[in-house]
Amino acid sequence: MQIVVYGKNLEITPALRSYAEKKVSKVERFFEENLEISAEVTMSVQKELDIVETTVQVDGVLLRGESRTEDMYASIDESVDKIERQIKKYKTRLHKRLQDGVKLSKIVSEDKAVANGMEMPKIVRTKRFAIKPMSVEEAAMQMDLLGHDFFVFANALSGEVNVVYRRRDGNYGLIEPEFE
Repeated sequence: MQIVVYGKNLEITPALRSYAEKKVSKVERFFEENLEISAEVTMSVQKELDIVETTVQVDGVLLRGESRTEDMYASIDESVDKIERQIKKYKTRLHKRLQDGVKLSKIVSEDKAVANGMEMPKIVRTKRFAIKPMSVEEAAMQMDLLGHDFFVFANALSGEVNVVYRRRDGNYGLIEPEFE
């Protein structure tokens, strides 16, 4: 398992890095040995809260846990616990999808979902809109003007479809597709 530990405006001590790597590596026990597993742990401090964001990628499946406490070690524990709860909750579905080579990001047909005992959410509305090329900044402004939490646009620099979104901390995030 490959684990990368980052610090945002925070120097990661060897003890903190070791603790995070040890806790995150325990997630590996839930999966078969031949699966490619990687993890990213990002630690930061914001308004006297220690924030840990843990993302685990298992053969294309993404699991994410975030925690905000007053103790960095407690935040690490809580974020890993959240990932473990996700794994336990979706263990049957995860196992089936990883076994079939189907990624979580793909939509399972309704017939297959019913056969596996899963309830599929229904698409109740479809929207169509023209996508015009614009800068990331212009897309963020457009999102604010519309009062939305995300905005899909064609990036004028890359020509690809991107998504700009509002993060919980009030800043913006950008999603750029990466094709395999």
